[in-house]
Amino acid sequence: MNTFWDLFLSATSQGLLWSLMAIGVYLTFRILDLADMTAEGSFPLGGAITTMCLIQGINPILATLAAFGGGLIAGFVTGFLNTKLKIPSLLAGIITMTGLYSITSRVMNNAANVSLLGKQTIFTIAQNWGLSRNNAVIIMGLFIALLAIGLLVVFFKTEIGLAMRATGDNSEMSAANGINTQAMKILGYMISNACIALSGGLLAQNNGFADLNSGVGTIVIGLAAIIIAEVLIRHLSIGARLLTLVLGAIIYRLILALVFQMNVEPSDAKLASALVLVVCLILPNFHLPHNLKGRK
Repeated sequence: MNTFWDLFLSATSQGLLWSLMAIGVYLTFRILDLADMTAEGSFPLGGAITTMCLIQGINPILATLAAFGGGLIAGFVTGFLNTKLKIPSLLAGIITMTGLYSITSRVMNNAANVSLLGKQTIFTIAQNWGLSRNNAVIIMGLFIALLAIGLLVVFFKTEIGLAMRATGDNSEMSAANGINTQAMKILGYMISNACIALSGGLLAQNNGFADLNSGVGTIVIGLAAIIIAEVLIRHLSIGARLLTLVLGAIIYRLILALVFQMNVEPSDAKLASALVLVVCLILPNFHLPHNLKGRK
């Protein structure tokens, strides 16, 4: 029982931090209806920026915000390539992701990983309040996730936010109604990758190091959390959907934790993640018998 409870707490703490990644992926994947691979570059960039800032003695809150800023710039580059240079969204994301690998390496002084051993992080600040490690991560992660969701809900109720959603629903019709769809896409890319880089910065602080290759497969985690959230509850408002993404990320991390309890080799972690995503993707194809279905 204690073992499962420990797994649950660990999955919850990790899931809350990964939920920002899921929210970022959701913004491009569902809101803008774009395939964006920039995530696998902006995630380690956020971790690298935060880590190097902390090593320089910068306040952990400012270091975390710096990761957010790095993600904004990464998203702008992808948006510019896609909208202004007419490069397809998938290819634009791959180009940016590839370039970010070198940039992240430079940020980390060409090191494969950089340790935060002995450095103050946003979580050690919470631990100074008398909280345990897991509780500190859970409380800070929940606060940041809810803050991000609250700001996004407010944003999507503004004229610009509604214009962005309209662009994702029907770009041509939105343009015909006077919406600058290119600007909306660029802004969407920026907010998306800012959330992803923020997730990278928080996870680097939680893990105690930044890793140049930490972005490999992160898009899978974001997609898995989205699919799990949509399988659990369908047809939700934007605010409720963002909240279920947090739940989806926690469930995904819990599933992975249970899988790893089966003595899965660390080198097979990405394979396990991919298989879990496959299961999540095929779940919607299994329909309940008609007499068990609720009203649509």
